[in-house]
Amino acid sequence: MSLYRGFLTVGGLTAVSRVFGFVRDVLLAAVMGTGWVADAFFVSFRFPNLFRALFAEGAFNSAFVPLFTKRLRAEGDARAREFAEEALSILLVGVTATVILAEIFMPYLVRAIAPGFSDDPKKFELAVLLTRITFPYLVCMSLVALAAGVLNAHQKFRAPAATPILLNLVLIAVTLFAAASGFRDQPEAGIIQAWGVAIAGFAQLLFVAWAARGLGMDLRFRLPRLTPDMRRLVKLAVPGLITGGINQVNIFIGTMIASLQASAVSFLYYADRVMQLPLGMVGIAIGVVLLPTLTRHLADADETAALASQNRSLEFALLLTLPASVALIVIPDPIIQVLFQRGSFTAEATRQVSLALAAYAAGLTAFVATKVFLPGFFAREDTATPMRFVAASVAVNIGGSLLMFPFIGHVGIAIATSLSGWTNALLLMITLMRRGHFRFDAALKRRAPRIVGASVAMGAALYGLEAALTPYFAGDRSTMTQAGAMLLLVTAGGAVYTAVIFASGAVRLSALRRVRRA
Repeated sequence: MSLYRGFLTVGGLTAVSRVFGFVRDVLLAAVMGTGWVADAFFVSFRFPNLFRALFAEGAFNSAFVPLFTKRLRAEGDARAREFAEEALSILLVGVTATVILAEIFMPYLVRAIAPGFSDDPKKFELAVLLTRITFPYLVCMSLVALAAGVLNAHQKFRAPAATPILLNLVLIAVTLFAAASGFRDQPEAGIIQAWGVAIAGFAQLLFVAWAARGLGMDLRFRLPRLTPDMRRLVKLAVPGLITGGINQVNIFIGTMIASLQASAVSFLYYADRVMQLPLGMVGIAIGVVLLPTLTRHLADADETAALASQNRSLEFALLLTLPASVALIVIPDPIIQVLFQRGSFTAEATRQVSLALAAYAAGLTAFVATKVFLPGFFAREDTATPMRFVAASVAVNIGGSLLMFPFIGHVGIAIATSLSGWTNALLLMITLMRRGHFRFDAALKRRAPRIVGASVAMGAALYGLEAALTPYFAGDRSTMTQAGAMLLLVTAGGAVYTAVIFASGAVRLSALRRVRRA
């Protein structure tokens, strides 16, 4: 499977997942709004997601995938399977111990991650209960990540990319159940959601395990042993634990500070959910496909192919994230209004979430570029250098959030998150260049300015058209009218961007035909 074909496969399935995710969030907004129950649930959902990002997306994307891929290419399926089973055993024991300890000390953990909740006993107690229900989700998702790594190393991207769809389908079902039961903005709605997360974790694990079994990789538990291979895996995974989950770390820090402001956790959650559509489609696709691809090229000592893979990945990232970033900065209000403003979600909530979304969007390209540059280190089994850069970017996030929060509240947290993303991306890129592992090739130098120009043209068109369509977004207009105006905005912006992209030669039809045939 070609690099672009892999991107489109993962990106397409991620887009389907994000569509269902939007349906889920629209229902959540209507049922729970941005009140105290919503704040408690979102904290309970983010906490296991932070650990999932660290254990799964961090440790196993950075350490397991390169080591497994090299064994698969050099020693065959049998040895690679043995290595995966050893890793499974170590991972399962470590994550299970983490979950048990977290369940015991959950009140202290919730007080640490949401210190502002301590002033509201009912919100604090509900957050503790919900987090205890959702936290075992971590075990399932860590095992899902390992099975997904096995599949991705075999160039089987579809099943892992489709797995998140199950989470959204389950949560849609339980949200509809909560609404039908009359639990609007009530603790019972949060409890139902939390159990939905736990159930979805098991469904995702069964699905991806079934896909791995189809490859003959039905992994079995072994008694954990610290073999030389496992020592190497742990050595690489420890820094990767921090590096791979930088985005979740930044969101987690933001949640801690935002808990000091009423409804701020919910404002940031909804803004982040909108950001996850372009970030997920492009960032996840690049992260999933590029790492095993780059590892194979380096294992074959093909530096030219490795460099080409990174340049095409960065080009793909710019092509899709720059226009998305501009659109989210220029027209955040109608996007949030059409998606969420109904039921318990008020016009003031729309305004606050829109401000956060625009601030987050300023860092979108940086967040995705990080996914391009990290494999350049991970494929060479260097997880320590990115960890140092993560420390620097987290320092920027914490410092910026603390400086701006007293003046502009949750929006300052979103701005600091974007600054943190740019800090990390630039440090990674500059270091790869200094080491001779990356440079802009002629094609990227030619196309990147044209992509920037097309994005600016699209932004100008969106700005003018939004002003013309303002009457159609008025509060007394029907949902269908507002949605129609939003569809017109998106379609017109996409048309302008596409026209300029092709007219400028940034993308050629012949190249698209080659991708389809690949």
